[in-house]
Amino acid sequence: MRSKLAAGNWKMNGTRAALDELGAMAEAAGGAAEVLICPPATLVAEAATKADGVMIGGQDCHAEAKGAHTGDIAADMLKDAGASHVILGHSERREDHGESDEDVRAKCRAAWDAGLVAVLCCGESLAQREAQNTLDIIGGQLAGSIPDGATGHNLVVAYEPIWAIGTGKVPTTDQIGDVHDFIRARLERRFGEGVGRSVRILYGGSVKPSNAAEIFAVSNVDGALVGGASLKATDFVPIIDALNASAE
Repeated sequence: MRSKLAAGNWKMNGTRAALDELGAMAEAAGGAAEVLICPPATLVAEAATKADGVMIGGQDCHAEAKGAHTGDIAADMLKDAGASHVILGHSERREDHGESDEDVRAKCRAAWDAGLVAVLCCGESLAQREAQNTLDIIGGQLAGSIPDGATGHNLVVAYEPIWAIGTGKVPTTDQIGDVHDFIRARLERRFGEGVGRSVRILYGGSVKPSNAAEIFAVSNVDGALVGGASLKATDFVPIIDALNASAE
């Protein structure tokens, strides 16, 4: 039985004062669902000491373990700071920094070598959705970005349609279900039924308290990767509560 996961991606938001939000999130984390917060790198270490009951993750890591890579962070450094997870292949990294599937695959290997769980993102643009290429795009990203050796313990997949991130636009539940069912089938085909069924698949893209319960009722949705609504406990806790309710 896969456990549910509510993950928050704070992106480039938050100073030390933002860590005060973790207290209320930790209280909500006492249910069936696990809770993960991925703050900016400057807050990972302090968050890990304050986040009792909440897992802490990074938002990216370098493919190399160390070296002359000014401004980058190695997976071992995140692990040493108290992180248990790292987001990889987010559309904002793919678009803003030109990351390829091969780049994401190398980072995923580095994360696993450091003992981190990779939260691997995939998703299509609006043009690709309108051209009915969604499943081809997702399939290619999964094949190119996930290394061999994936298990339910080292990998979480997050489906984030690019056109729904921060826009308020949300796919229909049928559209979400079609993609999540497709991802599940691809994981089972490549890694075997046991592993394929053990990997959690999250939905991300304008998830908020008002639509969370409906999304969590969709086939093969094991939780959410939440952006803006994870910055404040007043927004994120109702999403956690909805996920807890779906797990009962």
